[in-house]
Amino acid sequence: MQNQEGVIADGEKESAVSIPISEFEDWANFADDDIMQQQSSIHVEEAKKIPFVGDKEPLSMLAAEYESGSSILLEKIKVLGEQYAAFRRMRGDGNCFFRSFMFSYLEHILESQDGIEVDRIKGNVEECRKTLQSLGYADFTFEDFFALFLEQLDSVLQGIENSISQDELMIRSRDQSISDYVVMFFRFVTSGEIRKRSEFFEPFILGLTNATVEQFCKSSVEPMGEESDHVHITAVSDALGVPIRVVYLDRSSCDNGCVSVNHHDFVPTPGDHSNATSGSTESVRPFITLLYRPGHYDILYPK
Repeated sequence: MQNQEGVIADGEKESAVSIPISEFEDWANFADDDIMQQQSSIHVEEAKKIPFVGDKEPLSMLAAEYESGSSILLEKIKVLGEQYAAFRRMRGDGNCFFRSFMFSYLEHILESQDGIEVDRIKGNVEECRKTLQSLGYADFTFEDFFALFLEQLDSVLQGIENSISQDELMIRSRDQSISDYVVMFFRFVTSGEIRKRSEFFEPFILGLTNATVEQFCKSSVEPMGEESDHVHITAVSDALGVPIRVVYLDRSSCDNGCVSVNHHDFVPTPGDHSNATSGSTESVRPFITLLYRPGHYDILYPK
């Protein structure tokens, strides 16, 4: 143990050599689960230092994170810079996908003032409510989450009594009592869609875990803090009818050594519960673009 000047104090030397061997044995027997739990606790505490939704930043700030790291990632960020101008960080608390989706969608409505889109998604939300009811969910388990999302949706349309500005949207998205409720709205929508179409989703779930569809929804979809993957994205995109582009920033490279950035478009097909791949959706450009780095999602802004 060191003092603030980096010098080991005399008294500390003495205690350092007098630690009983049994304590080392106890440490050796420290379970992997305990270590992982401790690391998880540290991760949670670090995450709390970051707001739920960060400020918009230029991509140069993303590149700065990797200056002394992977050259492939730096090259990929340069490629990203050809199409994208900025990104917005999300807190890495396991809810980053849903929070990214939440803010990006509401921000889009605030900027576009697309009343037709608002009416359309409200119809989908009502269908999602009926889905949960048909699956046996009691209204009290999800109704508050649905009501709060619809309230936020109405508030970003200007010209109404309680309309809000961009700054107010940011404040609300950083308010845990609002932000977490909207995340829970998306989690219930996602769970309902997966359960309703269990035969479709089951093979994908079995590829991730040995859990049944019901177990997966209870353990990996509905609880706060559970990370999202392609199953969650497909389900929420289909349920709400909102296309989502996910851009992948990883260390993969082409066989010929070229550097490219892959993306996948999750696009609901009208009249069909399926998502098309990026190669078959030329006519559809998702207005929500998320940046995926292993285990984490942020928002990307096209030029």
